[in-house]
Amino acid sequence: MSVLNTDSPTTTPELPRPAAPRHPVALPTRTVADVRAALLARVEIALLDVRGEAAYATGHPFWAANLAASRLELDAWGRLPRRDVPIVVYDDGEGVAAPSARKLQALGYTDVALLSGGLDAWCEAGLELFRDVNVPSKAFGELVEARRHTPSLSADEVRALIVRRADVVVLDVRRFDEYRTMSLPGAISVPGGELVRRARDLAPNPATTIVVHCAGRTRSLIGAQSLIDAGIPNPVFALRNGTIGWTLAGLALAHGQGRSHEDTPVGDLSAAREGAGALAARSRVRRINDATLNEWLADTRRTTYRFDVRGASEYARGHRPGFRHAPGGQLVQETDHHAPVRGARLVLSDDDGIRAPLAAAWLAQMGWEVAVLPPDEAAHTATGPDVAPQPDSPPVATVTPAQLAEWRAADADRERPETVVIDVAPSITYLVRHIPGAWWSPRARLSEALRTVIPPSRRVVLTGNLGVLPRFVAADLAAELATEGRELLVLEGGTTAWFDAGHPIESANPRLAFPRDDRYRRPYEGIDHPHAAMQAYIDWEFSLLAQLDRDGTHFFRVAEE
Repeated sequence: MSVLNTDSPTTTPELPRPAAPRHPVALPTRTVADVRAALLARVEIALLDVRGEAAYATGHPFWAANLAASRLELDAWGRLPRRDVPIVVYDDGEGVAAPSARKLQALGYTDVALLSGGLDAWCEAGLELFRDVNVPSKAFGELVEARRHTPSLSADEVRALIVRRADVVVLDVRRFDEYRTMSLPGAISVPGGELVRRARDLAPNPATTIVVHCAGRTRSLIGAQSLIDAGIPNPVFALRNGTIGWTLAGLALAHGQGRSHEDTPVGDLSAAREGAGALAARSRVRRINDATLNEWLADTRRTTYRFDVRGASEYARGHRPGFRHAPGGQLVQETDHHAPVRGARLVLSDDDGIRAPLAAAWLAQMGWEVAVLPPDEAAHTATGPDVAPQPDSPPVATVTPAQLAEWRAADADRERPETVVIDVAPSITYLVRHIPGAWWSPRARLSEALRTVIPPSRRVVLTGNLGVLPRFVAADLAAELATEGRELLVLEGGTTAWFDAGHPIESANPRLAFPRDDRYRRPYEGIDHPHAAMQAYIDWEFSLLAQLDRDGTHFFRVAEE
């Protein structure tokens, strides 16, 4: 057996600090009033909901970001780059808030507190709870439509254009994988951040009608308004209520389409550049140089997020060092994920002077302090995929795929197997492929699963997709299993190494110790949601404007023409 450690790239490090605890094991607390005051003062604060995403989606404060306890060590350093940023952690009585706060302290965060009273206290104060995920962006999209009267067409109106072969181009602004799953027949995949850059190439005749669609409302509305605000001469409409509206109208979606904006050569970008720049100027986006960026990065009192908003392949070929990858459309759609520190600064980079100003314009209207750097391909000296910084994993005993296969073969002849395999990857990853017979459990309930659900065994082997997360999970269980005299090991290289070694995997026969709570399935995902759930989602989106008014912490301002 061997001990392996992951590499650990390091990062370095207004709201008064919480009072020091009186007892070493106590955690500082902040009240609901403290948190709301910080949001209203627009000082930096990270309000973290550490429950699973499904629980988070049932209700949370407007600016709360989901940083699930199950992945804390893998995600914290990338999403919370400043180690002394004020952090407030809460749950809804699940018991994961305090352990998560202590883990954040162990990861080097120096200003970590619990929300006094948890989510109950927020409710008891009469404050708003918002359902679903990516709520700030979705609420902002509704406000944009209300203020700008973004033009839209119903599903029947768009279908009529298609049926009579009108001069119309349908552009799907979601991620390509979403587009492949289901889209309007004949639609072209143009992720939202590419829309202004590519629209003139895809609809070169100014008389061609452009219909923009997503699955619901937000990305359709922002996409259509982006084209209008950037001066595209064509008639532009959002598909009202997206593929949900199309489905509710009784119309059939296409599956497995493969038409992409990348199939069309890039033409003259000068008009797109001018339009994106003008929109950014109207939205009061700052343009900075490298010297200013370096000053901001040296400022230990502020968090500065850096994002490259181009496509994944472009980013991998070369990008500015220290810039994370966040395609522009998804960055605007998922601000709570990419930038959980409310009040932080955002700096965007591209190579064409179109995509960064466009994304920055919307982020500025959402109340973020945002700036763009001028395109400079010579600065793109870093290559490869986006890898979040992570701490060294704790030392653990490991087992090779070959040894695990031998143990499992021996167990086949035993009435009571000696080895149990538990997969701690995200549940969707486990369902797609797992070691035959492996169990899945939420990390927070793994100890309970071993006591009450998973059959007893002398040896416990933890696995995951690449074997990194299981090392941290093993640290949670080490003392408990040692007391019980049980052996605890981590599979080297995880399920990927097992598969690469030629051992069998399966997607059938899942063994779920508890219901999946680590991911919320959006009502606009996939192809098998009940119509009632789809309609309820659209109704919910329409209700967001009233909630925005009641909450009062958003600071959105929609730029006029």
